[in-house]
Amino acid sequence: MSDFSAELLSGERRSNWIRLRTIIRVRWFAVAGQVIALMVAQWYFGLEQEYGLCYLAVGISVIGNLIAMFVFPENKLLSETENTFMILFDLLQLCFLLFLTGGLHNPFSVLLVGPITISASVLSVRSTVALASLAIVLVTVMLEFHLPLRTEQWFILRMPDVFLFGTWAAIVIAIVFSAVYSRKVVSEMSSMSEALAATQMALAREQKLTDLGGVVAAAAHELGTPLATIKLTSAELMEELEDDETLYEDAALIREQADRCRDILRDMGRAGKDDLHLRKAPLMTLIEEAAEPHMDRGKDVHLEIAASQVDDENAPLVLRKSEIIHGLRNLIQNAVDFSRENVWVEAGWDENTITLRIMDDGRGYPLHLIGRIGDPFVRRRRSERDRKQRPGYEGMGLGLFIAKTLLERSGAELSFANGSENPAATAAGTKASGAIVEVVWPRDTVDANSEKNAIPIGENPRFSQLP
Repeated sequence: MSDFSAELLSGERRSNWIRLRTIIRVRWFAVAGQVIALMVAQWYFGLEQEYGLCYLAVGISVIGNLIAMFVFPENKLLSETENTFMILFDLLQLCFLLFLTGGLHNPFSVLLVGPITISASVLSVRSTVALASLAIVLVTVMLEFHLPLRTEQWFILRMPDVFLFGTWAAIVIAIVFSAVYSRKVVSEMSSMSEALAATQMALAREQKLTDLGGVVAAAAHELGTPLATIKLTSAELMEELEDDETLYEDAALIREQADRCRDILRDMGRAGKDDLHLRKAPLMTLIEEAAEPHMDRGKDVHLEIAASQVDDENAPLVLRKSEIIHGLRNLIQNAVDFSRENVWVEAGWDENTITLRIMDDGRGYPLHLIGRIGDPFVRRRRSERDRKQRPGYEGMGLGLFIAKTLLERSGAELSFANGSENPAATAAGTKASGAIVEVVWPRDTVDANSEKNAIPIGENPRFSQLP
């Protein structure tokens, strides 16, 4: 599976998510609303305005929409620059209409906040700041420069200066606040979406590797009989060809290569059998499988059972879920990366829960981030010390998020602490002064012997039935 590319989901590419057809439809609604407002003002309230210029401004929007509909395909995605110019056009068109219809004395002046809110949602910070600054300048200019609203008797409709200033202040504050608020919310949603996509890809990769191992294991099983036949036949030929040195060596080579094929298939399939009985495993076996890639990385990884369960022979039999294995593997990797010399993985259980603690003797979690552990993209920048400690590692800060998401999907609850703050480390009798992650499952969610997790007994799939 190809590696996850952050660029494909980067927040800087959010403008590419907007289709031209969406902008066209929204603009048609705006045009309809402007036409209705002008007709009501003209025929119902009898206001005297420059209706020719007003309908000209609306007509420009109509012409722009028609050109966009017939020149560009319906599925065209707008770039950052194209989106910026689209929003700029709508902003200038609305300001021109307000200039013709009383400026800030027109109650529809609050609509100026709309284009800036959309800009903050889909454009870069630079484009949003430029458009917001232009909107504030135009609003300020319209305080003094605008065509007045006049009644049929030619009376001028205007607000007192104090209310006019209040309207200006309210619009400026709304522009700034809505831009910042929308940007913050959309950025948070985008980060979460990217992180969840990365989690799904990590889980899919783990599942694909498991399925591939199952295929190899099935192939090894199916090829076992012909390889055994080749080996037996070659042995008989060796006995009969002892007098012919050349043919004897050929028969010996056949036997040696048959043994080699058997060893290769055994090594390839040892971690991925799809036997129904191997869809569940003892708890410590599952932990060993998760910790295996990190056992030979220069740190001592201690796999232990809690003191209260050392003599308990009825260890839980748990489901071998990809989410659990991959999630635990990420947590153990993080502990190994930041430990000095030792990592402790301690398992415990009772009638209702299964508990797992992963502890290390490193520096622990930064205090200012302890409440945000497990959020996506917490580690925006890497310190020089981290670069030396994890050379060649350029992650996106998603390791703990992926682990937390996958384990929570399996029904677990996670808590993060430092060793000096958590009595669990002292109670465990370790010298865990660094980070501590505690994973707690309700027993019936992962226990393979519970009724809702019962695996039906059936015939193992043959090679031809595997994907």
